[in-house]
Amino acid sequence: MAHWLMKSEPGNYSWDDLVRDGGTEWDGVRNPAARLHLRAMKAGDEAFFYHSGADKAVVGVMRIAREAAPDPKDADWVSVRVEPVRPLPRPVALKTIKAEPDLAALEMLRQSRLSVSPVRDEEWAAILALGEEGP
Repeated sequence: MAHWLMKSEPGNYSWDDLVRDGGTEWDGVRNPAARLHLRAMKAGDEAFFYHSGADKAVVGVMRIAREAAPDPKDADWVSVRVEPVRPLPRPVALKTIKAEPDLAALEMLRQSRLSVSPVRDEEWAAILALGEEGP
């Protein structure tokens, strides 16, 4: 199973929206590199839901429910179906991620404008651990 990080502005679509809806089509991605990542996703892979904008934090874990298909808004692009798995007990802020030496190579930090990026197994474990820690 592969791991991913997927960003969304909470004002456009938030973790709470995903939980309320029980899942969504992750569409509207218009970056060639992000499109490659969407195409690489397999059903059952997991992804962090990252609130971008003012929040800047990993807030939950999603599962890829369906692999890439043509984006319903523009068939030149692709989308995947995602479903909520669980919220993190404690959101993991961007400043916390940047301060963690084990996350220095995280793709999200190297390509900060990319809305969909891979997460290595050890990075996945580190972010989950940070999300379990108390204040």
